[in-house]
Amino acid sequence: MAALAAVTAVLSLTPPPSATAAPQRGFHSVVRDTEYGIPHIVAADFGGLGYGYGYAAAKDNICLLADGYLTVDGQRSQFHDSRAAVDTGFGRASSTLNSDIYFQDLKDRRVVEDLVRRPAPLGPTHEVRDMVRGYAAGYNRYLRDTGVANIGDPACRGAEWVRPITELDVYRYVHAFTISAGTGSVIDGLTTAQPPESGLPAPAASPAPVPAGGVWSPETRAELGSNGIAIGRDGTGKGVRSVLLGNPHYPWQGVRRFWQSHLSIPGRFDVAGAGLLGFPGVMIGHNQNMAWSHTVATPTTIGLFELPVDHANPTRYLVDGASEAMTSNRVTVQVRQADGTMSPVSRTLWSTRFGPVLAGVPGRSLPWASTVHTIRDANVANMRALNTWFELGGARNTAEVDKALSRNQGIPWLNTIATDRDGHAYFGDIQAVPNVSDERLASCSTALGRKMFAANGIPVLDGGRAECGWATDADALEPGLMGPAQLPRLTRTDFVTNANDSAWLTNPAAPLVGFPTILGASGTPRSARTQESIVAVQRRITGADGLPGRGFSGKFMRGLLFSDHSRVAELTAADAITMCTAFPDGMAPGSAGPEKVSAACAALASWDHTFRTDSRGSLLYARFVQRLGGAAVPGGPWAEPFNAADPVNTPRGLALAKVEVQRAFADAVADLRQAGIAADAPLGDHQSVTRRGVVLPMHGAPHSLGVLNVVSPVWKPGAGNVDIMQGSSFIQTVEFPESGGPRTQTLLTYSQSADQTSAHFADQTALFSASRWVPAGFSASTGQHVSVLSE
Repeated sequence: MAALAAVTAVLSLTPPPSATAAPQRGFHSVVRDTEYGIPHIVAADFGGLGYGYGYAAAKDNICLLADGYLTVDGQRSQFHDSRAAVDTGFGRASSTLNSDIYFQDLKDRRVVEDLVRRPAPLGPTHEVRDMVRGYAAGYNRYLRDTGVANIGDPACRGAEWVRPITELDVYRYVHAFTISAGTGSVIDGLTTAQPPESGLPAPAASPAPVPAGGVWSPETRAELGSNGIAIGRDGTGKGVRSVLLGNPHYPWQGVRRFWQSHLSIPGRFDVAGAGLLGFPGVMIGHNQNMAWSHTVATPTTIGLFELPVDHANPTRYLVDGASEAMTSNRVTVQVRQADGTMSPVSRTLWSTRFGPVLAGVPGRSLPWASTVHTIRDANVANMRALNTWFELGGARNTAEVDKALSRNQGIPWLNTIATDRDGHAYFGDIQAVPNVSDERLASCSTALGRKMFAANGIPVLDGGRAECGWATDADALEPGLMGPAQLPRLTRTDFVTNANDSAWLTNPAAPLVGFPTILGASGTPRSARTQESIVAVQRRITGADGLPGRGFSGKFMRGLLFSDHSRVAELTAADAITMCTAFPDGMAPGSAGPEKVSAACAALASWDHTFRTDSRGSLLYARFVQRLGGAAVPGGPWAEPFNAADPVNTPRGLALAKVEVQRAFADAVADLRQAGIAADAPLGDHQSVTRRGVVLPMHGAPHSLGVLNVVSPVWKPGAGNVDIMQGSSFIQTVEFPESGGPRTQTLLTYSQSADQTSAHFADQTALFSASRWVPAGFSASTGQHVSVLSE
């Protein structure tokens, strides 16, 4: 932020328009890159800001972005195998064809076009429209300047699917992301639902039993996570007013990568941080007076309905006994054949007033018979997300953060953590949530719904009764949503935190209770990361002796994150050592027979409960905890079960007498032995990524270990950890001192560019490996590049 004057000086390199000239209709921006490829973009208006942003984003990640635009345009089958399973980041489908049918249906029904035409706040604000217009032009400028045949990244060099985009493509891309955790998670079910070919079976005399098998949980959201910690003025050290940690855990591949930038319109707008690829703006970041982040929230954003089918016609359904016709859309997409020619493939999709018809969810079919199931997504009409993030970027304090969230109601499946210069710490779970009260759940849930809601918070309601639809609050911008007044929020001067649990223990001194259950349960077990966050903050603020502690600074927050301390190990490792040393003859009962564990006992006895690259014993314990999580342990593996009166310290200890616990430990030892890994091997020797032939050790651990710095390696039997697919992504600490500008350090773990030929393909990844950070602001080092862009 302190470098704004320097960037403004660069902007002045180009002559200003004449005072008598007509207002410019084109775009003008200045882009200056730091040594880590973070663009600092300055313009006189939002159109110019978007222009520089689009150009710079395309320069770093043109192949990922072009692939995303191809997806939301419903045209993947024209260039890729239509039969291949696909995970685009906007949803997962068993075939590319199903993905195309899904997105083409959205296009046919002009869903995004209708949303964009709405006036703000339902549709984009003028500033957002200008930013999107400039972004599309900047993206296209990069393609025009470079030429598809000359793209540096071999992943798409010369590919015919890399094409210019329109503003509508940008809006479709953003909309696809907002619904990715909703309808995007059931693409197969939406694109294969067809009415029965013959007559319907007779109506059941009583509700059909719930089919055997697992209960679905949307995979798209389940892959994502985050930590957010906000420290207010009563929890900071001398000279500090507030401190924020933002630590989202997102995939390291694909379109759900973050990308950093600093955006400035001198005297009007000045924000730094990161946004997901394809989003023309900062989604997590800070300005001169406020900093914010998000964590993936507990409340579900979708719901199912079960409707009785009219036996005279299976494409009609009954509501309060009256027959209503379904609507249909004949969707056609072009599919490349083996000889290179294109052939049309058509499919009819069906919908009701309760949403589109669904043939099933992952792991469970929902047959179209005497009843039919539909899905409703609370974000399907959400074109308010960009408005919300632009207002957050300009908010001057946490009170204005709350107003921006409430006014737009556009954050999809995320909550918000923020701090400000006045020393406030803020939490708000203000997002698009189905308006389903506990009373409606009790009176309207189906047999499947009672089981599904208990497992994953997704309601399945009786659509045959009009009274069972989603309610609408007076302060809700969209029908069927909860209004902001019903949603949890908390402002403190000590701290708030969230690690993907419900709002209940945002701060244990002020538990958030009394909210509808669809927003998340209270009085239930917290994740180990939630426990780690709360305990670590309380220890620093209060101190072990109960007296005031030393308080937080940005430096201490960074040290806390990269301490890689495991809450699960703190609560269970002593028992694991006891169990290990007590096995007769040093042999533990594994699934494939007894395992010799004496070396494992010694490794754990000297382990410090961290997952730093030099930690010894951590690999073994990670395998043990993951084995334990996959084992069916009657009554659970804990010696002391969860106690709502002590939620940050329970459950704890291991039930050492349970053979399932013993076998999980022996199987973990066997996993390492089969992979040729010693029990006391340093973590970094066997948890790493390779970038351009260079092996970079990675610290951190999977979510289940209760380590804030989440790193999720891929374990291959016999080989060990072979890659990292997800974990800490864009990390920021922001400290507001008593005077002066914010002190910020950031880190993008997988670096700015997915292009292996880029200088910024792995530079920040190497920093992450070494637990180093990037100070915010401009670097005076050589190698900076300045682009003056006009059109």
